[in-house]
Amino acid sequence: MAQNSVKQPLLQDGDPPNAPQKKPPPRGARRFRRCRTAPSSDAAQEAPPRSQDVRPQAAGAASSTVPPGELFRGARPSFRLVGILLLAYLLAGTTAFYLAMDQMSGDRTASRTLDALYFCVVTMTTVGYGDLVPASDAAKLLACAFAFAGVALFGTFLSKAADYLVEKQEALLFRAIHLHDADQAKTLRAMEANKIQYKLYTSAALLAVSLAAGTTFLVKAEGMRPVDAFYCVCATVTTLGYGDRSFTSAGGRAFAAAWITVSTVVVALFSLYAAELCTERRQRALARWVLTRRITNTDLEAADLDGDSRVGAAEFVLYKLKELGKISQEEITEFLEEFDKLDADSSGTLSPHDLIVAQPG
Repeated sequence: MAQNSVKQPLLQDGDPPNAPQKKPPPRGARRFRRCRTAPSSDAAQEAPPRSQDVRPQAAGAASSTVPPGELFRGARPSFRLVGILLLAYLLAGTTAFYLAMDQMSGDRTASRTLDALYFCVVTMTTVGYGDLVPASDAAKLLACAFAFAGVALFGTFLSKAADYLVEKQEALLFRAIHLHDADQAKTLRAMEANKIQYKLYTSAALLAVSLAAGTTFLVKAEGMRPVDAFYCVCATVTTLGYGDRSFTSAGGRAFAAAWITVSTVVVALFSLYAAELCTERRQRALARWVLTRRITNTDLEAADLDGDSRVGAAEFVLYKLKELGKISQEEITEFLEEFDKLDADSSGTLSPHDLIVAQPG
């Protein structure tokens, strides 16, 4: 990137040295133009005419107009697909354990199908009370196969479902807290800044509801003492599953099939958001230190990307991002190399004409 044998900054803050003098803008008036995923529709009008024939757009060019959220959608399974796979797993597991129920030992109810579904769920969620266990070699191998498949499928499905539920409840909670806040933009900024915190609050509320529901059911339906019921609930949601207390009635096992599925993933999300909140607070503390510490000449030398002994606003921002660990020097170098390839006229800036020359067709 050179013009007249003089290096120019990648993104200049202000006018180049040889430009006519202009009245400096008022303090705080300068803004960097917002970066977009693809050029605007005006670029085609500004570009010089080429030929009258119209060529079909290349696959690489077409992908530039795809929204960022769509790029990775095909790389991960959709919620609907995982839901179908989970239902297929429960159906297959219930059928398999129904056929193998004669090879199971432990406490059973009058419903063979319900016992099979209950055993499938406690296996999938890794609770494993021990009140119903495989006795034969064939049944043990069958349980092993469904245990590995169930853990992976269960985690994938319920992390998506519970995260969606938590985000909805998080939004409702935030609106209730800031109901009388007239500044909508300020409210949205505060919501984004405290997103993890509100998710933690919401998952904690869902966990409290889940614990209360399980304890109440065990006291009312299973006839347990409140302490024993709470002990059984805690052993279940943490997937310890000691086995000395469990669901024994037909109604209890029907309730457990749904309740265990929801409560175990709520506990996992609560732990995840708690750890994420601690990480976020450490990152904010690092950001405050980076923003408030004294800038030295060594910092200016490190921030000077183009070696012109001057640091523009863009170079300063990149240096701060490097200090925060948001971007690495290797990534910056790759971006500069890509810029050099697109800068067809070596002017130090990009224009629609550069894109046409550098990316023909």
